[in-house]
Amino acid sequence: MMYSRFLQHPELSRRTAIQAGSVSLLGLGMNHAAALRAADVITTRQGAGRAKSIIFVFLSGGLSQHDSFDPKPDAPAEIRGEFSSIATRTPGIRVCAHLPMLAARSNSWSLIRSLTSPHNGHSEGHMAILSGHTSLPLGFNGNQPQPGDWPSMASVVGGAFATKINNLPPAVVLPERLVHRTGRVIPGQFGGLMGSRRDPWFIEASPFNANTYGAYPDYEFHFVRGRERTKNLNFQAPNLSLPQGLTRDQLTDRESLQKRLEQQRRSLDQNTGAFDRHHQAAMSLLADARVQKAFDVHAADPKLLDQYGRNAFGWSLLMARQLVEAGVTMVQVNLGNNEAWDTHDNNFPLLRDCLLPPTDRAVSALLDDLQARGLLDDTLVVMCGEMGRTPKVSAVNRSPGAKAGRDHWGAVQTVLVAGGGVRGGVVVGSSDKNGAYPSDSPQKPENLAATIYHALGIPSSAMWKDELNRPYHIYHGEPIAGLT
Repeated sequence: MMYSRFLQHPELSRRTAIQAGSVSLLGLGMNHAAALRAADVITTRQGAGRAKSIIFVFLSGGLSQHDSFDPKPDAPAEIRGEFSSIATRTPGIRVCAHLPMLAARSNSWSLIRSLTSPHNGHSEGHMAILSGHTSLPLGFNGNQPQPGDWPSMASVVGGAFATKINNLPPAVVLPERLVHRTGRVIPGQFGGLMGSRRDPWFIEASPFNANTYGAYPDYEFHFVRGRERTKNLNFQAPNLSLPQGLTRDQLTDRESLQKRLEQQRRSLDQNTGAFDRHHQAAMSLLADARVQKAFDVHAADPKLLDQYGRNAFGWSLLMARQLVEAGVTMVQVNLGNNEAWDTHDNNFPLLRDCLLPPTDRAVSALLDDLQARGLLDDTLVVMCGEMGRTPKVSAVNRSPGAKAGRDHWGAVQTVLVAGGGVRGGVVVGSSDKNGAYPSDSPQKPENLAATIYHALGIPSSAMWKDELNRPYHIYHGEPIAGLT
């Protein structure tokens, strides 16, 4: 059976306006309109993939491979760095000493120590990793997404799984879109060539703060000043409350609701079929207690909240688990806005005190929680950044008073993978003795994307078509061998 293409609709722009109006009236906010736009795609899939869901943990800024999952204990001090390494549960695999919880669970995860790209810039690296394309698109702008950008993996998966469960969108990004404190909207996270209607559903659960980084409130920091604590930072679910004057009884009264929307509908479109479909979808989000529960992390069992950590990293991964359990196919979790893992300055204090501890706890809790609920075999967990860090520690930094750090390095990084049929305790590929370049089994962003698509059962022949009816292959590389 052929993999059906993404169907195009000539009235999309007017329908989009209708959806935006209905969503706003129902109290969801404009940033959630993309979820309803996804209903305009009808596709099917086939394949031997084992995973039903993907949780893609993205470490914007670039995690240091030396100081996490690819330590070099025998290298000179300027390469080895300040951290010691510890044995994991798997003989022969060592990781940074500041990842003790993950070390104890190495039977549940595996590593790819040879992911490589030629990009040392953040925007270029984001585009390559998030889209699965090493080459940059024509007209690429590192400061602003462009219509000609490659679509993100979340957009591709969202299109391939247009059939919703519990009316939830198939692809979600949380707790916020990636916007740098300078105002740079980082490319690679949107629909690009697929059109803005293919943007993933961004759950703005974590308010953007231009002056802080990390897992607030417990592990918030500034690169130079160190640990901080900013008041009035909240982590919250999307606003699913009803607007003033609209009751749940009225929601169930379709005729009454349609009267309220009549004026908007008349001015935008006469196609009541499309209109009904979208406002019914919004109503379902409002009325379904299961959907609201999936977004509400603070109502979880207190012991579970403690396991994940009561901070932005823990809450984000808990929400991701709740969403895949509710039926979302792909959840991208951005652990740290503002390129929080970009540790040019104070690399070792910040990793030790503010970044590795909440990550170690939250990812460990995620694996345990998925396992306890019988979801780990069906959920592929992938964690990486857009690049690694330089082999040699930099003694000269750009910020006065800052301590040593590591700079941008796209040539090699380590990816953690777990669940979804992945064998635990496996290492695919290796870096050289200095952790500078792949020395065995180099893997490109295309291979990582293919691994995700294959795990979900998307066949290698799958394609999508843009608004000019031009076909694009989904796969641009082979899945990484040796993980299953």
